[in-house]
Amino acid sequence: MPTREMLFSHGAALLRMRGIMLSFLCLLMHLLQENIATILVLENQDLQDSIKPQKVEFHSLNFNNTLHWQPGRARDARDTVYFVQYKVYGQSTWQNKADCWGIQNYVCDLTSETSDIQEPYYGRVKAALAGIYSNWSLSCRFTPWRETVIGPPTIAVVQSSKSIILKLQAPRSPYKRKRGSKIPMTNYYDLLYQVFIINNFLDKQHKVLVYEGKHKIIKIEDLRPGVSYCIMAKTYVPMLDRSSAYSSRQCIVLQ
Repeated sequence: MPTREMLFSHGAALLRMRGIMLSFLCLLMHLLQENIATILVLENQDLQDSIKPQKVEFHSLNFNNTLHWQPGRARDARDTVYFVQYKVYGQSTWQNKADCWGIQNYVCDLTSETSDIQEPYYGRVKAALAGIYSNWSLSCRFTPWRETVIGPPTIAVVQSSKSIILKLQAPRSPYKRKRGSKIPMTNYYDLLYQVFIINNFLDKQHKVLVYEGKHKIIKIEDLRPGVSYCIMAKTYVPMLDRSSAYSSRQCIVLQ
């Protein structure tokens, strides 16, 4: 029969074994927790990277300044929302754009916030999905006066004997005078008008430059009765060597 000493020794061994097993289980749980935490961090990091906005850039037409971006790699994440900030170059503090805070669009109107047309600006966007926030995506520096696209003039056509009289109007900025009328782009640039005519009897695609200058009323003479003519115009900024797109065609048949 086992002696008391043998039983005591066997019990002590079992206790030591139990202690070792508990220590092993505690170590295993700790390692599992660390691995789970690491996996969660990696998953969150991957989600952060996948929703981060891409190609953040300003678009501008006649000083209508908007910030655009594209969604991140997780393009099917329809619940993603976006947050927009802006600042003047050289300033340390970013400003929130209240109307573009937690939106699902890919565009934000910053016309009012970028109204000092000679100042350089930055915009930035971050995304959020399921409580995870991406890092900010930054635009390039944007100076409205240098980078806005100036639109073509509007044209009114009046027929006269063997001639056409054109009334040109410069594109308008979004900024207003005290009386409420929008300020034309000629207030900001030394604009020239380029006027082109198309003789549809000869070639519907061939444009002939018939006028370049600052006059708003133009008379094109020595035209043939019974012939269809189309008029198009551009604006041109000599200082920037930049032309607008063509205006829409204004066509008329001389009587």
